[in-house]
Amino acid sequence: MSSRVAIVTGASRGIGKQLCADLAGAGFDVVCAARSTRESPSKLPGSIDETVELVEAQGRRAMRAPLDVRDEEAVAALADRVYREWGRCDVLVNNAAVAAPRPALLDSTRRWRLGVDVNLNGPFYLMYYLCPRMAEAGEGRVINISSGVAVMPSFGRPNYTATKRGLEGLSEAMAFELDGKVAVNAIRLDLIVYSEGFAETLGETELPFEHPVIMSDALLWVIEQPLDFTGKVLTVSEMRQQGVVRPETLHRDYRG
Repeated sequence: MSSRVAIVTGASRGIGKQLCADLAGAGFDVVCAARSTRESPSKLPGSIDETVELVEAQGRRAMRAPLDVRDEEAVAALADRVYREWGRCDVLVNNAAVAAPRPALLDSTRRWRLGVDVNLNGPFYLMYYLCPRMAEAGEGRVINISSGVAVMPSFGRPNYTATKRGLEGLSEAMAFELDGKVAVNAIRLDLIVYSEGFAETLGETELPFEHPVIMSDALLWVIEQPLDFTGKVLTVSEMRQQGVVRPETLHRDYRG
C-alpha cells in the first residue's frame, strides 16, 4: 500500500510550510499547493519550492503544485493530477487565506470578493473535487484552518471574520453531509502564531509570536482521530489545556 497523502494549501510559508514539513515527518507524502513559486514569487518570502525541499529532505515524496484556490478549474485539475499520479488523498488541509487589514467600508468591493473567494470558495472547491473520491476510497480527513477572529468582530477585519466564521459553518455542514465517509473538522487558531503574511499586516510590533509548530501538534492529533470524530470546531488554546498542543513556544524575535 502506498504512503498516506496529504494536500496542504497555502504551503509556501508560515503555518502551511510548517504543516507540510511535520506531515512529512509523520510519514505522509505531501502535495504542497500555493501561488508563490521561485519563478513567480510574491512580495512575501517563501515558495512552494522551498517547502518541497523540506518534505523531500525527510525522505517523503513532495508534489509541487502551483495553485490559486480561487480558480475552480485549476482545483479540479489538481485533484485529477493527485489521483492520477499518486492514486489517493487521505488528508486535505485548507490553510490558504487572506486577511485584508483595512475596515470593510474603507476598502474596495474587489478586495471583499478576494477574501470570500480565497477563504471560503477555495476550501469548498477543494472539498467538492476531493471528498467524493476520498469517500469512495473508504474514508478521509478534511481540516479547515480557522481563526480566533471568527468570533472577534472587534478585530476590525470584517472580511476575515465573516469568511472564517463561514468556514467553520461550512465545516460543520459538510461533516453532516459526509458523515461516516469523510471526517470534516475546523481548527480555530486563537493564539498569536507567526506567519509572514500576518506579520506583514501588523507592521512593527512587540507581540511575542508563537511558533507555527503548535498548529502541527493540533493537526496531527485530529488526523489520527476515528472517522466519527467530525463536525468539530477545535480551538488551539483548549487543545493546549488538554495536552494535545505543546506548552508555550513564545519567542519575541521569531521570524520563521
